[in-house]
Amino acid sequence: MIQMSERLLTDIDPLGRARMVDVTPREPTHRRALARCKVLMLPDTTAKVASNAITKGDVLATARIAGIQAAKRAADLIPLCHPLLVGSVSVSFTIGDDHVGVESQVETFDRTGVEMEALTSCAVAALTIYDMCKSADRTMSIGELCLWEKTGGRSGSWRRLDGAEA
Repeated sequence: MIQMSERLLTDIDPLGRARMVDVTPREPTHRRALARCKVLMLPDTTAKVASNAITKGDVLATARIAGIQAAKRAADLIPLCHPLLVGSVSVSFTIGDDHVGVESQVETFDRTGVEMEALTSCAVAALTIYDMCKSADRTMSIGELCLWEKTGGRSGSWRRLDGAEA
């Protein structure tokens, strides 16, 4: 059996029970995270989203609000995620021939990072697009959800290069 040091398993206490990592000794710093994903769909559906012709309403405006709300609620959804004071959330979209790209950027000044907030924001915005377009296109799928970059904290900056970890 491979044993990992307690230092590597920060969400596990000495008795093997789950715990929230103690971030109180850390100094607050400016932190930012950027996440992206895609909602794959039929070209006709993409055209309807672009022309605001989906019967449920303005898909991208609704998805933007959903993504912002989700970033603020990440700690309620992910068991060991720290609640943070989210300073800003930006959700943007790119429309391709057969997909809508979703990008979420979250910033804070705190003791732990906002990667989970950015990923949650991105995922919920994509789910909202799916929900609003499902009557027009049952073939949709959501994919490629990943962290693209993060800054701040003791591990410093990180950026994904050409889809591979830097």
